[in-house]
Amino acid sequence: MIPANETFDGTFPFEPNFFEGRGFKMHYVDEGEGDVILCLHGQPTWGYLYRNFIPPLSKTHRVIVPDHKGYGKSETPQDSVYSFQNHVENLAALIDHLSLEDITFVCQDWGGPITGAYTLRYPDKVKRICMMNTMMGYGFAVKDVPPADSKPPSLQSSSWFQWVVKANEEGYYRDTMGRLGEHVLSNMKKLYFHNSAAVDKEWLRAYSMPFPNKEACKAAIEFPLDAAYGRIRDYVVEGLKMGNLDKLRSKPAMLAEGMLDQAMPPAMVIDDFKRLFPRGPVVELEHAGHFCQEDVPETLVALIQQFIQMTE
Repeated sequence: MIPANETFDGTFPFEPNFFEGRGFKMHYVDEGEGDVILCLHGQPTWGYLYRNFIPPLSKTHRVIVPDHKGYGKSETPQDSVYSFQNHVENLAALIDHLSLEDITFVCQDWGGPITGAYTLRYPDKVKRICMMNTMMGYGFAVKDVPPADSKPPSLQSSSWFQWVVKANEEGYYRDTMGRLGEHVLSNMKKLYFHNSAAVDKEWLRAYSMPFPNKEACKAAIEFPLDAAYGRIRDYVVEGLKMGNLDKLRSKPAMLAEGMLDQAMPPAMVIDDFKRLFPRGPVVELEHAGHFCQEDVPETLVALIQQFIQMTE
């Protein structure tokens, strides 16, 4: 857990806020006024990923950026459950605590499935959705869109998830991921981003500090296993039974996809998005990877601002 007032030499100068309604201290940034933009990170990052988004977007909107349990400035309780469902329920509790409505969701990596699971259950909370190198994973349930000409690649076909399965089955996955603080740069490079100019001493401190030991890596160890072994499937299917997919699909949505992604095959991500939101714009970013917020932050901010204006 990063100290609350750590700014990493001014690169993350935002006032810390904490919600304790779920049995742990959940950190979130809350900047600006107006309609809500909620930015959700994934693995192995935290709200620092959105440091270049918060200042421009908060000029016109209230921007909220939480850290999932076990990441960033949020606590990592050792006796807690670290499951996909638990992360979604933590987000739901925070949204209720802050009484948020008409939310513009901005999401990447695990932020996408978390957004999908939440918005499927609470579509009335949604104003629009801006996705980046992520997917909701509900495209398979859509019956009114013709199948793709060729079957898109699966998540398990990515080099990242092939490594997760191999490392886990050969017994060294947990020890390797338990040293995430030592090799967070190589981990993120494996998933792919190419903007090496972003990497300096404070960048490395910001992304390694949440993971000083194996105990602090508890959430980061479990998330990849959830995806690689389909452990989220039951909760996904439950959402289809109790949620409202048609209402969710009626919301404005866009996808910006870094085409160099090594974690989630772009063809798979785009297929899932187009099945869910056939009229939603897709922007292919040829020189960006999985961590597109690090590669092309200014481009993404401009796309989000443009999409908000288009869908007001």
